[in-house]
Amino acid sequence: MFLILVYDVNEKRINKVLKTCRKYLHWVQNSVLEGEISEANLKKLKIELSRIIDKDEDSVIFYILRTTKYSEREILGLRKGGEDIII
Repeated sequence: MFLILVYDVNEKRINKVLKTCRKYLHWVQNSVLEGEISEANLKKLKIELSRIIDKDEDSVIFYILRTTKYSEREILGLRKGGEDIII
């Protein structure tokens, strides 16, 4: 499956969240990662993130696409992060 992950966390936890996410996904730009991921690795990622974030203060959103067949990505402006990864 293809995953787009977006997070908004307290400054104290940004580095831990980003480091954890980069084990599974490609960094695209500030607070956004994407990539192919298995269901098992998605479960691991969710468990690891749930141990890092404060559920009363932080937010992590998972956009799960079963297929990228009908999707497209267009960038306006500066390209950041994993520009070699295109949906």
